Amino acid sequence: MSSSFPLRYRLANARLAVTPSDHGGMGFIDNGFLEVDNGFISAVGDSSQGSANKADEGVKVFDCQGRLITPGLIDCHTHLIYGGAREGEFEQRLQGVSYETIARQGGGINATVSATRQTDEDALAQAAAGRIDHLLAEGVTTVEIKSGYGLDTQTEVKMLRAARKIADMRPVDVQTTFLGAHAVPPEYAGRSDEYIEYVCTDMLPKVAEQKLADAVDGFCEGIAFSCDQIARVFHSATACNLPVKLHAEQLSNLGGAALVARFGGMSADHIEYLDQAGVEAMAKAGTLAVLLPGAFYYLGEVQKPPVQALRDAGVPIAVATDHNPGSSPVLSLLATMNMACVLFGLTPEEALLAVTRNAAKALRLNDRGILAAGKKADIVIWRSAAVVDLVYALGRNLCHSVIRNGEHVGGAEL
Repeated sequence: MSSSFPLRYRLANARLAVTPSDHGGMGFIDNGFLEVDNGFISAVGDSSQGSANKADEGVKVFDCQGRLITPGLIDCHTHLIYGGAREGEFEQRLQGVSYETIARQGGGINATVSATRQTDEDALAQAAAGRIDHLLAEGVTTVEIKSGYGLDTQTEVKMLRAARKIADMRPVDVQTTFLGAHAVPPEYAGRSDEYIEYVCTDMLPKVAEQKLADAVDGFCEGIAFSCDQIARVFHSATACNLPVKLHAEQLSNLGGAALVARFGGMSADHIEYLDQAGVEAMAKAGTLAVLLPGAFYYLGEVQKPPVQALRDAGVPIAVATDHNPGSSPVLSLLATMNMACVLFGLTPEEALLAVTRNAAKALRLNDRGILAAGKKADIVIWRSAAVVDLVYALGRNLCHSVIRNGEHVGGAEL
């Protein structure tokens, strides 16, 4: 396979990871084929079904030698655009200083805000592109990127513009999220209500006017903003016709998950302290759960998200790296899948669904995340036939070939 890959072709002799229509789990076609036509999947089937094994005349056939084929992976929650680094805080936490204490002492998010305000747009984009290369090497074809390290209109806009540039610099689709309500900046210390007013009346309308964001996020937590303050942001987002999502119940239970569900939100993310009322609200609203085990791991947390309650209520679970310079400097979605299994009890198949179909749902992208006719031909071919192998060994990348929009963009040729 090469960059001159034909517009129409067939991947044959493959084990296809598909989502059956009759239940929410993962199914497999062990002797499957998948056809691509002009960047979209045109057919998926079982090669043993007679004529299904014969491609149309002139269609190039590639033998996948029994390898597993999955949809392209989706990292649906990241903070990849930022300036500076926070290794010192990592050492502080190793010495027993809590994340909350570091934040209240002027570290945490605001430390990155200072560095990001001083970094120009191109430098932010270049640095993020280098980070994304690690994700692309593991089969990531779509990534969400948040702002939130500017906390003023000029820098938030700069961050979102930098994020949009990534799609021209690397073979990846980028979804951008405005996260102005991430923390109270130093110049608004003690005046969080005034800062929220600034977010709602200045930042958000300008971001929306320039069409720089696909969604609006916030941080509902004791060290950030209350439910009432986040509700004001969500009302403004709704007025700008932008969907909402929320960092909720990470360090305590403030009812953020129920709040974002009330606004028909895309997802509630982190949710370690989510209660049953929040689970039920999410289920009723169709709001997804996004688990971020990297932050759980790096912060040494012990309160786990209520995975079984989410399963019982039918709330789809997505998983993401939450890459950021402080609480989750993780640049491997495969490692994150492993953490979701080991730390939170997901099965390997649940972890795969969490970074494909469910991650697409968390971003409201209906054109990808599953192997089905009519979907974008974002495809990963793996050097194994077993899903468990993708998450079993930390540091082992079994990605063989990556296809995006039908074109080979990474890994080996077939």
